[in-house]
Amino acid sequence: MKVRKLSKPTASAAVGGESANAAPAPAPAPAPAPARRPGRPSGSARGPEQRSRLLDAALALFARQGIVDTTLGEIAREAGFTPAMMHYYFKTRDQLLDVLIDERFAPLRAAFGVPFQENPDDPMAAITQLAQRLVQVASDHPWFPSLWVREVISDGGLLRQRMHERFGDAHQKASLSAIVRWQKEGRLNAGLEPSLVFVTLLGLTILPLAASKLWRNDPVRRNIGSEEIARHVVALLVQGIGPGKAD
Repeated sequence: MKVRKLSKPTASAAVGGESANAAPAPAPAPAPAPARRPGRPSGSARGPEQRSRLLDAALALFARQGIVDTTLGEIAREAGFTPAMMHYYFKTRDQLLDVLIDERFAPLRAAFGVPFQENPDDPMAAITQLAQRLVQVASDHPWFPSLWVREVISDGGLLRQRMHERFGDAHQKASLSAIVRWQKEGRLNAGLEPSLVFVTLLGLTILPLAASKLWRNDPVRRNIGSEEIARHVVALLVQGIGPGKAD
């Protein structure tokens, strides 16, 4: 009697009592990623856009309620972030304010001097373009008029103090020197007070723009915007208050 030999099990043979046709065991689940520290941006959340959102939120709150009365936590909530994320980018309000001055205000401040540089022998063009630029900046940056009134031209404005500490008054002296020179050359009204020219332009442009939010229910002024203010200022500068030809 022949004894039939049993073949050795192959790799596809039953294992542990299961048949070769059984479904393969599922792959082990990947280990969970380590928890991210609260507030600390990672991956796509880290980048200039998040930092820029915080700066935008800071400017909006500073214009609305002032620098001194605004906390870092409020800025974080305004931007939709946690206080921890705010602290990741800016440790103190002073650090935040310095960044705002360097990145947001310094370029605007430099832009205000361009009309004087580009029109050294044409004071009417320089002053008119400066007025138009003030209106355009206020239109492009809605926070600018209110913040300027609250923190620059008001008594005790923190932003004015910090900007003076950082930049001094070189730009102001250059503008005053140009105005005095134009007066001596007979190109500009000698009766003007040089130190009041820029303040006057601010009064003609920034103050109406800052007040325009209050005119929404005013039947007389509710349709006045940046375009109308710019046209009014230029007409006043060029023609004065005497009769003139309208454009």
